[in-house]
Amino acid sequence: MAAGVLSGVRQVLRGPRLVSAVLSCHGQTFSSAAAPDTAATEKILNFPITQPDYFHLSELFTIKDLFEARVHLGHKKGCRHRLMEPYLFGSRLDVDIIDLEQTAEHLQQALNFTAHVAYRGGIILFVSRRRQFGHLIETTARECGEYAHTRYWKGGLLTNAPIQYSPGVRLPDLVIFFSTLNNVFQQHVGIRDAAKMNIPTVGIVDSNCNPSLIAYPVPGNDDTTVAMEMYCRLFKMTINRAKDKRRQMELLRGISASV
Repeated sequence: MAAGVLSGVRQVLRGPRLVSAVLSCHGQTFSSAAAPDTAATEKILNFPITQPDYFHLSELFTIKDLFEARVHLGHKKGCRHRLMEPYLFGSRLDVDIIDLEQTAEHLQQALNFTAHVAYRGGIILFVSRRRQFGHLIETTARECGEYAHTRYWKGGLLTNAPIQYSPGVRLPDLVIFFSTLNNVFQQHVGIRDAAKMNIPTVGIVDSNCNPSLIAYPVPGNDDTTVAMEMYCRLFKMTINRAKDKRRQMELLRGISASV
């Protein structure tokens, strides 16, 4: 038996592995029995960021798909928000037409950011106040292992979370708004709360919405059922693809470490 007694032993979770970290004994430092494989973990996490389309999300949709889902249909010209004018292609029969080329570009960016959050194990919250889409959004969140909020949003749900719930509660890492307006066509309170807490947001913004507080605005129709089904399908496929990729990378890492 060794001449000294170790002053303490800690169990530290580094990535997916549990690593034993041994502290000092009589002023002498002892190395850990299992060295943390932090370099491999950092490579798994950081390498996808260097790739423009690491998860191959550009193959999930085309502009034709957006058109067939009626994503280009906005509201009447009289309901137009001035900050949405750069995203409009024009108007027809007094109805604003959204530029689908810009929609495709912004949707690609939003999906890519969502994939990276899911890949790193972040919590994603789906939000909508539209009653007709509540079941669809809740089902989508359940099928990709995330969370949904489709009821009345009480102010302070994010900003006052330690008091409303408990200290140390973890807030979502990303909030996806499938509609940025509530039932009386006012901006959803959750957008303001997320901005105050520096939580990134993705939002479907119709021609009558204010995109200024949305980190990743996606100009598009938020009223049609076929358009909402397409959004839900794309985000579900994106999140599941990112999670599957993470599991594959960790499995390959485990195989290479055992060889």
